[in-house]
Amino acid sequence: MTKLNNFNRYCISIILFLVIVYLGAKVNFIFKPIVSLFTVITIPLMLSVFFYYLLRPLVDQMERYKINRMLAILLIYAAISIMLVVFGILVWPPLREQLTMLADNAPSLFDALNDQVKVLERNELWSRFIPEDRSPLSALTQYLNKGYTFVSNYINGMFALFSNIAIILIIFPIILFYMLKEGNRFGLAFVNLVPLRFRKDAAEVVSDIDEALSSFIVGKVIINIALGLLMYIGFLVIDLPYALLLTAVAVILNFIPFIGSFISSIPVVIIGFIESPSTAIWSVVVITAAQQIQDNLIAPYVYGKQLDIHPLTTIILVLVGGDLAGIIGILIVIPVYMIIKIVATKGYRLFWQKQWEEA
Repeated sequence: MTKLNNFNRYCISIILFLVIVYLGAKVNFIFKPIVSLFTVITIPLMLSVFFYYLLRPLVDQMERYKINRMLAILLIYAAISIMLVVFGILVWPPLREQLTMLADNAPSLFDALNDQVKVLERNELWSRFIPEDRSPLSALTQYLNKGYTFVSNYINGMFALFSNIAIILIIFPIILFYMLKEGNRFGLAFVNLVPLRFRKDAAEVVSDIDEALSSFIVGKVIINIALGLLMYIGFLVIDLPYALLLTAVAVILNFIPFIGSFISSIPVVIIGFIESPSTAIWSVVVITAAQQIQDNLIAPYVYGKQLDIHPLTTIILVLVGGDLAGIIGILIVIPVYMIIKIVATKGYRLFWQKQWEEA
């Protein structure tokens, strides 16, 4: 009888929740200001959380050396400003030059790509296996032309998204400052909202989530920097054009789970193929070697067994995140999954495990 009553309560709770969602959809104009506010602060908040977990260990370490926490944060801000100036003087000019050259040479690069494709199609070995009227290389160049148009339009859309860049640059450092100054109090405030008998468990959940996010973000940055160094050295060895630009793009795209490594490889191989087929092959060798070192040596050392997510789960999460929220959904889907997994595991052990085992 007790189990039946519990089941009825669960059913009534689900029905009430669905009714609330339905009624909320009918009066969505009430929530539009909230949605607009969330849209404005999404990117600054994401950046703040990202840099919070990167910089917090340094702030904590400085605090252990008897440096006032606020002073430590200001010193880190000053150091970052100096690093940005150095980046602007030493790194940005050659990077900007390669970016400008690539944009100016895009039409001629596509012509050179078509010429390389025609030369390869006339190759006796190629024509022996692939019929002339069904050459996948010709289709590939057509897709690349369409892809170039799509990427251009998508970048224009991204610029529209970042049109309030001034707001981001103003809000992001302020949010980050207060997160670094009082970040530990947010978890404590959440724990204090929980009923007294669950506070110990809530504190464990908050601690587990904090540790998981810190390990994931810091580990991801370390791994991507190491991958970028390996790829850049390899690109210089094979004399790949636009080596610095392609490495920067690869490092940024590798923050996208699973598909980022594949997407970042495409422009590298294309530029290599335009240079010569042998350069394209060597670029594949460099990318493969760098990613194998990353996956088999660097990532296990950095993550250990903390990031226990099956590759198939990652693929599904990326697809779902991209469908729900585009590029932002893809970027945050893994951390969100980790949070949900920790909360669900703790909730199951706390509320259902004993009943399930007894049943």
